[in-house]
Amino acid sequence: MPAIKVYIHFIWSTKNREPLITRELKVQLLQHLKENSIKKGIFIDTLNCVQDHIHLLVSLGSEQTIAKTAMLLKGESSFWVNKQQLTKHKFEWQDEYIALSVSYSALDNVRMYISNQEEHHRKKTFATEYNEFLSENHIETDLAKANSEISKQSTT
Repeated sequence: MPAIKVYIHFIWSTKNREPLITRELKVQLLQHLKENSIKKGIFIDTLNCVQDHIHLLVSLGSEQTIAKTAMLLKGESSFWVNKQQLTKHKFEWQDEYIALSVSYSALDNVRMYISNQEEHHRKKTFATEYNEFLSENHIETDLAKANSEISKQSTT
């Protein structure tokens, strides 16, 4: 049996960053994600969300991929929210996500960061946070490129 310890910090938003996650939904959604992940053999170490996005710290197993894990968690949870009719409008996650590897020495900091999302987002929007994650981790996406081009055009 392989000895593997790979932690991934996942971040994804609701479709169009709509503030769909109410306090009531948050409790149910996080509980459902925990329960469903156990059934699917996904180990969620820490998770938390605010109105428009979610953070999860996941330890991947030897047969799990980042893409498959994100797909299972996102797809099943949005299906469940809609099936239970927990929102007035259709609940969807954004297609894109961020997945960052986390070293063992950084685990406690990431856990604390995820746990303190409400406090953190009193000072910073998700859009700002998202762009900082992309920049700090040298991730260039179509969205980042488009934002960069728009910024350049507005200064000329």
